[in-house]
Amino acid sequence: MLKFCTLFSGSSGNSTFIGTDRAKLLIDAGVTAKSIEQELRLIEEEPGDLDAILITHEHIDHVKGAGVLARRYGTKIAANSRTWHAMEALVGRIDPENRIVTDDTAGCLYIGGLDISSFPIPHDAADPVGYTVSDGKHKITVATDTGSLSDSLLEHLEGSNAVLIEANHDMYMLEHGPYPRVLIARIKGKHGHLSNLSCGELASKLASQGTRAIILGHLSKENNVPDVAYGTVRRAMEEAGVKIVDYADVIPPDFFGQAGHPGNDGVSQPEAGLIVAPRYGHSKVILL
Repeated sequence: MLKFCTLFSGSSGNSTFIGTDRAKLLIDAGVTAKSIEQELRLIEEEPGDLDAILITHEHIDHVKGAGVLARRYGTKIAANSRTWHAMEALVGRIDPENRIVTDDTAGCLYIGGLDISSFPIPHDAADPVGYTVSDGKHKITVATDTGSLSDSLLEHLEGSNAVLIEANHDMYMLEHGPYPRVLIARIKGKHGHLSNLSCGELASKLASQGTRAIILGHLSKENNVPDVAYGTVRRAMEEAGVKIVDYADVIPPDFFGQAGHPGNDGVSQPEAGLIVAPRYGHSKVILL
């Protein structure tokens, strides 16, 4: 069984847990090691059991605690060569046996029964990537810091049972907020961040194709609030004919084996769980 949740999400720091009884992964470690250790234990995971930290890109809100965790527990860090070069000073010295350069494996890894592959995302970093993780039955995809919806990005997201995607900003809040015009232009650009509206378009498409659980992540502290992000994306999904299913704390594995909800015309209506990742602390846990 796959276990999937965010530990932290947003401009203050990002880290996502994906694991089974045989393999434990973090995607990014963008807060302090102590904070990650505490949050892992709250979801009944031990930091010393981590097999690898997969880095999406070198920005500090994605790598801040990675070096300390690697040195403290002997955890491996995986990233492509350009990201390794860009984050070297931020993560500090990592023993050679704990450095994985994904260029050497064509962006693919196999850890404890999990197939892991990286794919390019449009963002203003050295060589940013998203990740897909599969146990052979279910596929999870993590793709935040995505400035635009490229065909390549959509191709990798399609067929996912659960995803973490970006709902970074509300367009009105961004345009009328405190940011200077040059920063607003960067955020709205093709290599910036995805808006709530664009995220709603993406979430609707994925749910209509069978994705059952969607986590909205990387919300801007200045230009978004959880209720606005959730409301915007939910409206888009419902307008596309998707039924939103709410769970209290955990989305259970049997949800992923259910058929869609019968619509008024007798045709199966797609269903999906929709979650906003908290800035601090773990999200609802998804079990597949």
